[in-house]
This record gives sequence, structure tokens and C-alpha cells, in this order.
Amino acid sequence: MLKSARKKEKDPEGRMPLAEHLRELRNRLAKGLLAITVVSIVAAFYSQDLMEFLADPVPRCEPGMKVTGGHCAKVTFNDLLSPFTTTVKVSLMVGIIVSSPVWLYQLWAFVAPGLHKHERKYTYWFVAAAVPLFFGGAWLAYTILPVSMRVLLGITPDGAENLLPMDTILDFTVRMVLIFGISFELPLLLVMLNMTGMVTGRRMATWWRGVVMGVFIFGAVATPTTDPVGMIALAGPIVVLYFMAVGISLLNDRRRRRNDPDAELDDDEASAIDLTPEAIGGIEPVASAKALPEQAGTGRADHRVNGFDDVT
Repeated sequence: MLKSARKKEKDPEGRMPLAEHLRELRNRLAKGLLAITVVSIVAAFYSQDLMEFLADPVPRCEPGMKVTGGHCAKVTFNDLLSPFTTTVKVSLMVGIIVSSPVWLYQLWAFVAPGLHKHERKYTYWFVAAAVPLFFGGAWLAYTILPVSMRVLLGITPDGAENLLPMDTILDFTVRMVLIFGISFELPLLLVMLNMTGMVTGRRMATWWRGVVMGVFIFGAVATPTTDPVGMIALAGPIVVLYFMAVGISLLNDRRRRRNDPDAELDDDEASAIDLTPEAIGGIEPVASAKALPEQAGTGRADHRVNGFDDVT
């Protein structure tokens, strides 16, 4: 009873002193880090299989196969500590990815009390669309990795041997996955800007030439492979997603105009005003006031006393 009496009721708007905010942040960070640590330790026992999975896109040189030229490569470890550091990298990466539902929930639980109801609704929609988009980009990156690696290895001149360090393969694969996954979120960002009213679908549609050119330039610069296969594989889906974002934004603008015809007016643009009685609530026209009995006469003399109006 004493403990329950001492407990303070939570503010419905999520307000609390700064010290409690910091304490809550510390607790949620500790829970997220604990989840990452536990999953990373478990992943360390499967590090061999995980490294084999990440190195699978590399065309391996089988025993007896010609090693020189750009047909295949050997996966190597360059120094004594390389197997250990690579295992730590792989385990930590898997720990962050697999435990993401836990630490993302902790982050959301810390931020959500300060959001309004409509802001929370938009956040749910954003997360529901962002997760499959990111994993779709990551899957596409892993799918084209063998093709990109064969293109790059094909440049190797005859007489040379390809020895690829495992940590280099890991960094290359992670960069490709992250670049593709994050790039697939760009159209979603445009939709969110349209939902907040910062940009209209019609204006986004006028950007299509610049966007297509910019996306292909971005695909050429951002992909670590620097080959046309990776550029087209990254830029093509983003262009398709961009036009899908434009279509969704146009539909949202139409819905917004239907609910609020003046929603898209500029700040210095006045809306048309209908002053008919039906438009302003069915107010009946006001009848003219009747003259007072002492003002019923038509001559001005009837309204003057001693040369002055009778109202004075």
C-alpha cells in the first residue's frame, strides 16, 4: 500500500522531469544493448556458417581449376588476427539485425509518449512500409552480388591471381546491402513529405526528368562495384518506386482537395467566398426596419422641433 501510494501517476501527455527522462533513456538503452549482446554471443557459435553465407556470392576456385585470370578467386585471411576480427564483425552485425525489433521498440517506447495521435498513426504506416522496402533492397543487393563480382573479377588480366580477404568481402557485402536497403526508402520519404503537405504530387511529377537522371548518377557513384549491372539494378527499381510514390501522392492530394478544397492554396492566395444565404448557413435575409409612428410622415418638418431633429 505504501509503495502504491508513493508511485506518481503518469502524465497522459508523457511529461516528466528531466531526471526521469534521462533515467528512462538509460534503462531503454541498457535493454537494447543487452539484446544486441545476447544475440551476438549466440551468433558467434554460428560464425562459420554466417561467413560462408556472406562469401557465397564469390565465384570460388575449385581444386584443379585454373586460378589465373578473372574466372574465380580464393578467399583468404591476411593476418593472424583477421579470423578473430572478422568473426566479431559478423557476430555483431547479426546481433544488431536480429535484435532490431527489441531496440527499435525501446526507441519507439521512449519517443511515442511525446507524439500526437495522428503523428503516431503516420509513424505506424511509415514503419510498416519501411521494413519490407529495406529488406527488398537488401535481397536485391545479395541477388546481384555474384553477377557484380564476376564482372569485376573479369577485368583481372591473365597471369594474375585473385586473393580476396574475408574481411574485404564482408565490408563489400554489407556496403551493398546497406546502400540498396537505404536507397529503397527514398520514395517513402517523398510520400511522407506529401502526407505532411510539404510537397504536392503534381510538383513531384514535374521533377521526373531530374529525378531519373539523378538516380542513375547516384547508382553509378554509390554502388561499390562501379559496374553497369549494379548501377542499373539499383537505379531501375528506385525509378519505379518514385513513380509509384508520385501516384500515391496524387491520390492523396485528390483526397485532401475533396475533404478541404482550400488545402492547397498558397498563404497569399485568397479562397473564393460565397455570400449567398445558403452558403453561409441558410440565414434568412434581414427585413428592412419599419418606421416609428412619429416618423411616419413624409415631410422633414414632421421630424423637426424648433429647427432641430427630434432625436436631438
